Amino acid sequence: MSATLSPSNSPRVRRRGSTRRPRAVSHLPPFTQESHDAALYAIRHYLKGRTSYDTFPVSFRLIVLDSKLEVKKALQCLLLNGVVSAPLWNSERSCFAGMFTVSDIIHLIQYYYKCSSYDAAAADVETFRLESLRDIERQLGVDPPPLLREHPSASLYDASKRLIQTHARRLPLLDNDTETGHEVIVSILTQYRLLKFISINCPKEIQQLHLPLRKLGIGTYVNPPPLPPSGERPEGYNPFHPIATATMDTPVFDVVHMFSERGISAVPIVDEEGIVVNLYETVDVITLVRLGAYQSLDLTISEALNQRSPDFPGVVICTASDSLGTLMQLIKKRRVHRLVVVEGEEEERKGGKKGRLLGIITLSDVLRYLIGDVAIGEAQLEHSVPSTDPTPTPDPAHVPSETPASSEAHAEAAPAPDPAPDAPATEDTAAVPPEEKQEAGATEAEAPAPTE
Repeated sequence: MSATLSPSNSPRVRRRGSTRRPRAVSHLPPFTQESHDAALYAIRHYLKGRTSYDTFPVSFRLIVLDSKLEVKKALQCLLLNGVVSAPLWNSERSCFAGMFTVSDIIHLIQYYYKCSSYDAAAADVETFRLESLRDIERQLGVDPPPLLREHPSASLYDASKRLIQTHARRLPLLDNDTETGHEVIVSILTQYRLLKFISINCPKEIQQLHLPLRKLGIGTYVNPPPLPPSGERPEGYNPFHPIATATMDTPVFDVVHMFSERGISAVPIVDEEGIVVNLYETVDVITLVRLGAYQSLDLTISEALNQRSPDFPGVVICTASDSLGTLMQLIKKRRVHRLVVVEGEEEERKGGKKGRLLGIITLSDVLRYLIGDVAIGEAQLEHSVPSTDPTPTPDPAHVPSETPASSEAHAEAAPAPDPAPDAPATEDTAAVPPEEKQEAGATEAEAPAPTE
């Protein structure tokens, strides 16, 4: 006997009533101005308890150039190793003699452009020595760079203040030989390595830095002078003042002059609407010099960018509403030396144009804010921060690939092989760990900053 199921006699299945689980309570403290200030205080306190030695990678190589070396050979050495700066050594006096940086190349180009010819430059650079670069600066009326140095056992806080006070991007670390008493160049502390050290070892504090970049006053933002009553732009009017900009049709040498005159290392390239389309950097000039094409400085930016290495990582952009914590997380993940601030959705709703140039943020700006006005900022916070030791404890989950050289330092893999001659030059010095180089294709130093 068979039975058929019908709506009237089909068995009813009793379903259990659904129960909603209560949402887990967040253990993160609320984001407030007080928590932001307390995080800044904790970071500064942490840097006072750590030395420059703590940032040393386990394995690294340091390129040191003799001040008697010809500029052309020195430049080839840096380019072959993927860097654009290195410490100089005076072999006659057995002492540190300063730094050879991309600024020296910019000054050399300007000198030959104003005082000589490209043909003379091509001939003189064969015999021109590094020790003569200071003479070039005097003839150009450029102040010589300060002979900075710091001991590896100096606190990171003091090293940070030295970088801020001198507007330097890198700080040579020197010790003394116990037997001879002569100076020994140990390493180079860069802004990037210092900020990455903070982002890795202070993860909880970084999360509390939630306030927007522009509200914190980090960076330089567009603030053009008012137009005359007629509404016509006067000659030389810069709608992006005080930021130096260029277009694809701007000659390379005009941008080189901006580098030297303003002491900057990158210029945003914008279109007729002010939309950021690219970035021209000092390392791009080095590419032209490497090819021996001094005449190439008469090329337009558009033509010069065609000679840029295909490994160029691109322009890093952000908006003014992005937080400082987000920026520090980005520094932790990739090499960033500057960010171009563009108008976002918030500005677009107010009548702006998405992607239009709004500002620029350098690592100097970030470091200056993190260190801050010590006398005022910390004096106010000492009364509001608990008396317990605010020294951050590194979270192992945040540093999966880095093992400290000392208690909190970065670890690095074994030295990477030398890069190919066409590898892109980077904006930091030669004392850089191989592991980080492999992230962005460079091999002898920290990879180039996409922006500044």
